[in-house]
Amino acid sequence: MTQITLQDPHSFQPRRQLLRQGLGCGLSGLLAGAACGSAKAEIPASQVPGFGRAKSVIVVFASGGQSHLDMWDPKPDAPLEIRGEFSAINTRIPGVSFCEHMPQIAQVADRLSIVRSMSHEDLDHGSAFYLAMTGRYHRRRSANPPPATDDHPCYGAVLQRVRPATEFSQTAIHLNGPALVPELEAPGQFGGVLGRGFDPLTLGDVATEPVAIPSLLPHADLPGIRMQTRKSLLQSLEDHRKDLAAQKLMLEKDALYEQAFRMLERPEARTAFDLSREPESLRRRYGLNRSGQACLLARRLAEAGVPLTTVIWSYSNRGQDKAPQSTDSYGWDTHNDIFYGLRNHLLPRFDQGFSALIEDLDQRGMLDSTLVIAMGEFGRAPLVALEPRFAGAAPGRKHWASVYSIAFAGAGVQPGTTVGASDESGAYPDSQSWGPWDVIATIFSALGVDPADHFLDHVDRPIQISDGQVIRPLYGSA
Repeated sequence: MTQITLQDPHSFQPRRQLLRQGLGCGLSGLLAGAACGSAKAEIPASQVPGFGRAKSVIVVFASGGQSHLDMWDPKPDAPLEIRGEFSAINTRIPGVSFCEHMPQIAQVADRLSIVRSMSHEDLDHGSAFYLAMTGRYHRRRSANPPPATDDHPCYGAVLQRVRPATEFSQTAIHLNGPALVPELEAPGQFGGVLGRGFDPLTLGDVATEPVAIPSLLPHADLPGIRMQTRKSLLQSLEDHRKDLAAQKLMLEKDALYEQAFRMLERPEARTAFDLSREPESLRRRYGLNRSGQACLLARRLAEAGVPLTTVIWSYSNRGQDKAPQSTDSYGWDTHNDIFYGLRNHLLPRFDQGFSALIEDLDQRGMLDSTLVIAMGEFGRAPLVALEPRFAGAAPGRKHWASVYSIAFAGAGVQPGTTVGASDESGAYPDSQSWGPWDVIATIFSALGVDPADHFLDHVDRPIQISDGQVIRPLYGSA
């Protein structure tokens, strides 16, 4: 398979080669053999490092774009306008530093692998979010398009299509969602061409109730026999509407009904969503806030057998414009006031919640079978500057996709390592680069699904699962 790399620190490969990767692909690019296609892997998928090591994958998605320079990849020797206000601290990876406001993550760094050479070409939140969640560029690149029925399905919808869960009633779940940019739903988090029946189950604030889905609680006046009677009645009503069975809307509704009844019928679903079963001390370790409790619930869901859970860290990429005093509302889109926002709102909670997730999984013996990824849609610019078009009086950083960092842990990932590097300014890759398409390929491979295989959309057209490559250096392989 081909991938986007840099010929030199300041220029991308010719457009011709990028088109082979599927830049700007619409629905036609989803079809096998079209612009988004790529060659089969050189070796059998089962022999690729990390293949099938994960029972579950947890993605912690930092919507808005984390600043790699002020988090995962500080440049303490760079000029102030590049390195920013924060100092760097040592981590448990020898010779690797993180931002001073990530002390707890620094202590679990020996269980992480940091990819410091992520790179792509999309510079706006909506379409870059779509790219991160689907592994394909949106047909409107560097834009904020609404979700559409001809979108490519998100990775969770594809997993539901190719290998639905057997241990749990849901294959893919989004927590603290849906992701907003900043007030409208971002594209790329739904079933797209597969239909709404393949949308991941999306829950909002899971910290407000003991059970994340209160409607799952059993009712004393609704024993199992009555539940079955209701299901049979619904089925008989639907049977009288055969003339509509071929319509896509009816098929999607049937799928949603079936998902709902499966969850109601299985007690383990109610148990998995019940955060009150966790010790108060552990809930506080994660943080008694939307994102922290979503991370705790993600661990519970992995424990219950959910293959793929995505935690949207900050449901709005820029909620601080409307609620500047609400830490739960803060997103990672820090154009201005970046150091105030990171120091006082974003980093303390992220440091607490993400480190708790890694620590908790490890202590329970689950990290070896759970792939954890912390990522966003892009990074922030290497130059600190005030942007007059945005709220805030102090400088920040613009969107930056040429290089950024993401973190992996578990399921065979070599711990205590870095993959790739950025240049001395944190502006461009200084090594082989990787893209969101490669992250998607790594997710599916970890779950034991060949990313070069195909699935069929609702009209039986073949679509390749991913155009990317597994990030083999994560597993200590060239």
